[in-house]
This record gives sequence, structure tokens and C-alpha cells, in this order.
Amino acid sequence: MGEDDPLAAEKSFRRSYDSLPEIFAFVEAFFDSRGIDRGHLASVDLIVEELFTNMVKYCPGNTHEILIGLERSGRRIAVSLTDFDVDPFDINDAPEPDVDRPITERKPGGLGLHIVKRMVERIDYEYADRKSKTTVIKALE
Repeated sequence: MGEDDPLAAEKSFRRSYDSLPEIFAFVEAFFDSRGIDRGHLASVDLIVEELFTNMVKYCPGNTHEILIGLERSGRRIAVSLTDFDVDPFDINDAPEPDVDRPITERKPGGLGLHIVKRMVERIDYEYADRKSKTTVIKALE
């Protein structure tokens, strides 16, 4: 993914919930400039929001920006979020919430990641030198 790739874009965002409107505008501009059907925009926004807000929530003292990358490949979109100076966290290993229990009997947490996992074809994770990168691949069909 790089600036020379006409099907890819990346941008860093301040680690703050206040960055969400700018992030949504970045994703929307990517969709528009790459001719991606806007019918997929809400689901990609949800995925990005869930992953980004978890990075903000679980590393509150971290001041590094979060890098978001988008890449279109045929009928798929790859969405990556890279976080810096963090401990490893692979969402593939996150425990699944017990969605079969009544909501009053469930422990809070994990439902957003559960939803993300169901919306995508694949989740890749890389970690090295305190840099964490989560990439989700979503079909555009």
C-alpha cells in the first residue's frame, strides 16, 4: 500500500474519538475516488470505527497516531490499522461473547469485535517491534 498505488490510500489520525468524523470522511473519499459502491460504506465505517476506538480505549496514555490504510483489490477491500508502541493484541484470539445468553446475563465487552469478525472474509495480524497491524479483508459483493 502506498501513495503511488491508485487503488490504495493511507493516512494517520490523532488517537482520539474526536478523529472519527475525519476518518469517516477519509473512507468516504476513498470509496468515491475508487468507484466503490456506497452500499458497502456503512459496514466499512463500522469496522474502522470498532477497531480504531478499541485502539484508543485500550491504550489511553499512548500519544502515537494510528495509521489507517485502505486498498481495493478487485471485488475486495483491505482495511488496515497500524498502532505504534503497543503490546500485541490479535483480535483473532479475542474470546467470543456468549451471544446465546440473555443480554442481562452477559459480561460486557467483545460484541463489537464479534460483529467485525462476522462481517469480513479474513483478519490478518502482524506484530513486531511494538508495532501492531490488523488488516481485514471484506468482499464488495
